Amino acid sequence: MPAAPAGPAPRRRSVLTALAALVPLTASGCAAREHPAPAPGPRPPARDALVMLIPHAEKPYPGATGEDDEGNEDPGSLAGRGRRRAGELHRLFGPAHGAPLPRPAALFAAGGPPSAPARCRQTLAPLATALRVPVQDRFAHGAEAGAARAALDAPAPVLLCWEPAGIPRLVHALGAHRVRGLPAAWPDRSDLVWTLTRSRGNWTFRELPQRLLPGDGDGDAR
Repeated sequence: MPAAPAGPAPRRRSVLTALAALVPLTASGCAAREHPAPAPGPRPPARDALVMLIPHAEKPYPGATGEDDEGNEDPGSLAGRGRRRAGELHRLFGPAHGAPLPRPAALFAAGGPPSAPARCRQTLAPLATALRVPVQDRFAHGAEAGAARAALDAPAPVLLCWEPAGIPRLVHALGAHRVRGLPAAWPDRSDLVWTLTRSRGNWTFRELPQRLLPGDGDGDAR
């Protein structure tokens, strides 16, 4: 008798071969579902920080003008008393032994475009010369989030001089807005220093008087 046709056998072997090839893939998929990747570990704690805040020194009274660095009248510059205060800041933070506050390793001032008021930069300029530390003024008033990130990334201690209206936003951006003792309303004064210290992830706050010029107040000394 003639032999049966051999056509279906190769097709059947091809199907079986394909199914066999899928078995390891299916098994590996099940294994992946049964053994998920380990969850990421806890975040490292935030490093310690010391941030010192001061408002800019005295600005001109309404209707008066200050002077820019070239001696020209400028309403966005410091008044004469503000210039005198700026020249005395080295007694608080300066290189001399016995200064009541630590020497800053980084200086930040509210700056921004050339049209922005120069009061914060002018306040820190004499201190920057005494310390030989440059003033970083690339963040404008209103860019407190960026300034806070840069300050926390900088070597400590850090001193920031800022527009008074932006200081609450700056403290919030630092993550220190829930600290006990913060003023309910930040005083509009140029003769205070506020320190924020982060240790083991927790912030503490102090308010200190500058006592640099006649007429300066004592502050709350918290």
